[in-house]
Amino acid sequence: MKAFKRALLWLLVLLLVAGTAGWFSLDKETRGLIKTFPTNRDLLFWTLPQRDAAFRAMDRISLLAKWHTAQPAATPRALPAGTPLKLDLDVDAFMAGQRSAALLIVQGGQLRLERYGLGFDGSGRWTSFSVAKSFTSTLVGAALKDGLIKSMDDKVSDYLPDMKGSAYEEVSVRQLLTMTSGVAWNEDYADPQSDVARFNNHQPEPGVDALVSYMRRLPRAAPAGERWNYSTGETNLVGVLLAAAIDKPLAQYLQEKIWQPAGMEQQATWLLSKSGIEISGCCIQATPRDYARLGQFILEGAQVGGQAIVPDGWLHEATHKQADIGTPGRGYGYQWWTYDDGSFTARGIFGQGIFIDPARQLVIVTNADWPTAREPQAMAAREAFYQAVQAAVDAEASQ
Repeated sequence: MKAFKRALLWLLVLLLVAGTAGWFSLDKETRGLIKTFPTNRDLLFWTLPQRDAAFRAMDRISLLAKWHTAQPAATPRALPAGTPLKLDLDVDAFMAGQRSAALLIVQGGQLRLERYGLGFDGSGRWTSFSVAKSFTSTLVGAALKDGLIKSMDDKVSDYLPDMKGSAYEEVSVRQLLTMTSGVAWNEDYADPQSDVARFNNHQPEPGVDALVSYMRRLPRAAPAGERWNYSTGETNLVGVLLAAAIDKPLAQYLQEKIWQPAGMEQQATWLLSKSGIEISGCCIQATPRDYARLGQFILEGAQVGGQAIVPDGWLHEATHKQADIGTPGRGYGYQWWTYDDGSFTARGIFGQGIFIDPARQLVIVTNADWPTAREPQAMAAREAFYQAVQAAVDAEASQ
């Protein structure tokens, strides 16, 4: 009995230490919000206060706390302060309307605006949501350059044999990246019965990756290559394919190809699926300044030591229209949203974004918590903000 009591006491001590360690792994601002952390995994239906708390700590709350880490560079890339950009708008009002956590403008390699909100000071990590799709795309380009993926025209089933016999068997890597597979998928964030809401709770067949198990059941809705349909499931499938091709965790490849070469200042975390693979359509956590460094890295051609990490011409294809999305002046590349003027953006629900305009040497980072996943008024205001920044850069150049 004494031995049992001693063992129980040690167990309680270990639990207390573990809990204390978890508490102190949270930054000061997050510890103040811990009572509002969500208690379920259905993030699309969390309350606004739950999201405000969780978006800055997605990798540190128990119901989601499985992730891999990309370590930062030994010598971070400097983001020197430049002259504040003169904008013909009320930045405070814009941030309030966006419910902004972070707003950064880098132009000409200099940080020309840096503001924070929602009690977030920029030293912690904020979640990316679908901004991660553009990270994943760049890693596919790196795998092509490394010869680990042979061709954009390779079939999904060449890398994922479990997709044979499904609607994805003859779909190409290119069609996955451009979301033109023609396979049915419902991305309605407000519908609890949509595919994007249901696939995380799918119970897979034994021995089959959970995502593959779900995706291979989907029916064909159109011939491959003929119709664009936004599908986070397909980006997640890209990640499973990429992990099979490179034979290492995606976060490790991110660290090797981007995070350290691009001079990131702090570590990034990437949440894992129930199969233990990074959720490649979502869920990288990083600081706003490191999102800005990612934008600058892409702006400069994804180069390390003067050599691009992707094949010649690939980044141009990735960031220019490959699929018509039905909106004049816009399109979709390889997991990048494109504009006909040559600019492009990574976008995530609830207001995350990295806007890149090569002609103006411009990167704009937005982190936010919109009231809904796709808030029409906030989306329109953000587009207007991009245009106002472009106009300010043009006005400055004309002086």
